[in-house]
Amino acid sequence: MRLESDSIGTLEVPIKAYYGVQTLRAKHNFNITGRPLHPVFINNLARIKKAAAMTNMAANVLDEHIGKAILQACDEIIAGKLHNQFIVDAIQGGAGTSANMNANEVIANRAIEILGGEKGDYSIVHPNDHVNMAQSTNDVIPSAGKLTILELLPGLVKELERLHKALKQKSVEFDDVVKIGRTQLQDAVPIRLGQSFEAYSAVVMRDIERLKGLDEDLKMLNIGATAVGTAINVNPVYLFHIIKNVNLVCQTNCYQAENLFDATQNLDGFVNISSVLKTCAVSLSKICNDLRLLSSGPKTGLGEINLPPKQNGSSIMPGKINPVIPEVVSQVAFNVIGNDVTVTLAAEAGQLELNAFEPVIFYNIFESIDTLTGAVQTLIDNCILGIT
Repeated sequence: MRLESDSIGTLEVPIKAYYGVQTLRAKHNFNITGRPLHPVFINNLARIKKAAAMTNMAANVLDEHIGKAILQACDEIIAGKLHNQFIVDAIQGGAGTSANMNANEVIANRAIEILGGEKGDYSIVHPNDHVNMAQSTNDVIPSAGKLTILELLPGLVKELERLHKALKQKSVEFDDVVKIGRTQLQDAVPIRLGQSFEAYSAVVMRDIERLKGLDEDLKMLNIGATAVGTAINVNPVYLFHIIKNVNLVCQTNCYQAENLFDATQNLDGFVNISSVLKTCAVSLSKICNDLRLLSSGPKTGLGEINLPPKQNGSSIMPGKINPVIPEVVSQVAFNVIGNDVTVTLAAEAGQLELNAFEPVIFYNIFESIDTLTGAVQTLIDNCILGIT
């Protein structure tokens, strides 16, 4: 063990650990979900730290030998190394300070090691004074969150585009199949089965367009704002060049918020993002409701379409097959809808110059994107393509 101290006191930190005392306190305080920070979020924390070090070196306020060691440490994290040293829970108090300090301490200790020192010797590289230079949790965490959403969304859009294509193919395949249209679950007028699938493809395309329209909310970063938007402790060179280096490191075209006070305290953009994800979830679940109804029975239900049999449907009734793929998609949708409620309440609960509840907002938005992506993938590959 090694002894590390902060303003609270002293703790024993495992000698081989790259995290430090503040991370360890957070580990003790927040035994909440048992889930770590999202790996893409960890990478984006490291990217911001790298961009900050580059900018501070250009401003001549960070020694070059320290800065280069920080850059190397960040590159290693971005490459997937040291992720097991990010031990804080995804949901945490403190507006994300624990996540920010976890990154600062891991990067500092790896940089110390690169420079030939012993982990924990912060006289060589300090987590706050060097790695966190010109930054605050309050601009690092929301910026890393937005960069993570920007990185995750294309995977969901890609699957939705595949779903749209699969539904369009089925609309052509079933264009000559005449069935009864139903309103309020009662017989109405004839409709072609292809027209039903064309309607499904249309709503999916609207979801795709809504998701692609989130760029404006996601690309406006409050980096440089530091604590409340005043850019306190920030060199003017840093303030006006950090966004360029963030874009260089992240391969993005983000821009710095015009009003850093607003961008630091108001999270309406995340409410909008979550709402679009919820809308997509609702659309998908409605389609899946229809698939379950149209395939119901099959002998004593509607039985108008056949879903591909994927697994046994009962431990007691031989031969029973359940619509398990539409069922799992709907369950994902229910969870996404619940996540949206959490995001809404968390954004509303912000007070004065900061919203302290960003950790739970990101936890839920990341989960919504990841689970929707998986749900759409299995819906296409294990259901839609095999419908007869």
